[in-house]
Amino acid sequence: MAADPADQFCVAEERSGHCAVVDGNFLYVWGGYVSIEENEVYLPSDELWIYDMDSGLWQTMHLMEGELPTSMSGSCGASINGKLYIFGGFDDKGYSNRLYYVNLRTKTGTYRWKKITNFKGQPPTPRDKLSCWVYKNRLIYFGGYGCRKHNELSDCFDVHDAFWEGQIFWGWHNDVHVFDTTTQTWSQPTIRGGDPPQPRAAHTCAVLGNKGYIFGGRVLQTRMNDLHCLNLDTWTWSGRINISGEKPRDRSWHTLTPIGDDRLFLFGGLSSDNVPLSDGWIHSIATNGWKQLTHLPKSRPRLWHTACLGQEGEVMVFGGSKDDLLFMDTGHCSDLLIFQTQPYSLLRLCLDCIGKNAALLENQIPCLPSKLLQEVLKKITFWAAMTHRQERKAETERQSQLHST
Repeated sequence: MAADPADQFCVAEERSGHCAVVDGNFLYVWGGYVSIEENEVYLPSDELWIYDMDSGLWQTMHLMEGELPTSMSGSCGASINGKLYIFGGFDDKGYSNRLYYVNLRTKTGTYRWKKITNFKGQPPTPRDKLSCWVYKNRLIYFGGYGCRKHNELSDCFDVHDAFWEGQIFWGWHNDVHVFDTTTQTWSQPTIRGGDPPQPRAAHTCAVLGNKGYIFGGRVLQTRMNDLHCLNLDTWTWSGRINISGEKPRDRSWHTLTPIGDDRLFLFGGLSSDNVPLSDGWIHSIATNGWKQLTHLPKSRPRLWHTACLGQEGEVMVFGGSKDDLLFMDTGHCSDLLIFQTQPYSLLRLCLDCIGKNAALLENQIPCLPSKLLQEVLKKITFWAAMTHRQERKAETERQSQLHST
């Protein structure tokens, strides 16, 4: 049987609470969950989806091997030197404080998980919905929601609920833990000054230079819109950063992505009045101010999605939900939103122009130098995939309208 031409335009499955990282020209997506008939179903932990940024195509799903993590949501994923690290998360048995990694730059095409067990030091207590800074080959974790035993209670933990018989407490954290990937060592740095942020989860972290920034998140029934930073060399907190001018509304389950040397891109989330958000903001370190982007579509809200920086400053948002997950957990997404945050290079613009107009230029394209021809062919594939997905989406919407009438 002949293959369906649409197969080459496959898309990673819809999901929320997953992990995504960029390494080289590829975006890697792992984990998360979907809702099936009002049940939360964790996606298989042996599945890795890879998106080729040059061609705009998802590769077929890769099955992973090795010491597989359990299927989870709310894990914290980060990449260092071509390795994807997964820490924490929530599964059918509760909260995790296990750490795994997989080499993304495999020469054999086999992706093999490895559970890190021969570490030194003490890992964080089990939790999910935490965030991470990557700095000097270290994973620096902050916050999250999880559980502690009675003898583990401390000032870095706001209690939400308790199971007194087993002396187990649930709540929000604001502690900082470091995993050195070179020495395989866990440690807790001594904070040398400044006021730490309030304990929280479903916040977001980003690194600019030697500063680790935190925005928003939730504790108890409160969602926040405060911005803090931690000096990752001196371990001093900034306290709440006073912002000049307008600022984003409070939220959780959003993303914060560093763009350039001194700017942060904030997108989406869930507001304090449980509204899924589609707004985008850029924070400038130089001016200490937020500026809202006015050209973003208001019809594409996202929360508990991922956001990764592309090769030319574009932010790639994948998955998440368009609904309030707490009340109507049905709107998980599989589309990839790409936000251009700075002008593309002249070469990129030329390649895109040729790719979009390939039919008009079909006689001239074969005459290009071989190296440039390869880049053009990738762009032709990219725009063919984009057109196919747009047409398929339009057809789905058309059929939906027909059924509703």
